[in-house]
Amino acid sequence: MTGLLEGKRLLITGVITDASIAFHVARVAQEQGAEVVLTGFGRMSLVQRIAQRLPKPAPVVELDVQNQEHLDTLAERVGEHVDGLDGVVHAIGFAPQSCLGAPFMDAPWEDVSVAMHVSAYSYKALVQAVRPMLSHGSSVVGLDFDARQAWPAYNWMGAAKAAFESINRYMARDLGPDGIRVNLISAGPVRTMAAKSIPGFSELEKMWGEKAPLSWDVDDPTPVAKSVCGLLSDWFPATTGSMVFVDGGVHFLGL
Repeated sequence: MTGLLEGKRLLITGVITDASIAFHVARVAQEQGAEVVLTGFGRMSLVQRIAQRLPKPAPVVELDVQNQEHLDTLAERVGEHVDGLDGVVHAIGFAPQSCLGAPFMDAPWEDVSVAMHVSAYSYKALVQAVRPMLSHGSSVVGLDFDARQAWPAYNWMGAAKAAFESINRYMARDLGPDGIRVNLISAGPVRTMAAKSIPGFSELEKMWGEKAPLSWDVDDPTPVAKSVCGLLSDWFPATTGSMVFVDGGVHFLGL
């Protein structure tokens, strides 16, 4: 049986450990026939070891989204492994500690600007960097957390995600004429290394498990990974600028 992503060439960012949602996106994508290139930041040797745990070991290129040289050379470096791209996954986010958990009004612009740069502007910067490699009919997918709510402790990361959602719509508008789809997956809480750094995350875990109509397992990123791969496939040919909720149904409860 042919896989959903057979022959697709994908760039997947944001792998930190094998608990990362991005790792599981890469795993499911490979299982569905895709050729995958990963990006890593910081502890590159760790990311390279994690890449060996995929069904098929994947190449890793270094990417600091705040480093313009990395962005300027990204297409060339990814091009050493694939001759084009059919999909890109943005799974990058970071906020200094003052932006998470501490009083919202106390965070200084110096920290807020980092959160906005890494967690929102980088979406546009990443796609712009690899745009020459994107084929007609390709798909860009960003990982989101519903920014319509003022979640406890999420603070400036929530504001950054609101910007992220707006950027998604504008990119969909501008890239649509080139046949490039741009969508978001709004995921429920998943217990990743990044999530553990968010004060009050355990409260979200508990609430989600109690409220989700379809139930929700914070230790299982596979439903999110499968949904990302669905958007990367050819089965959503006329969907762009959208946010797909993969959260067990919590989003429609108005929590």
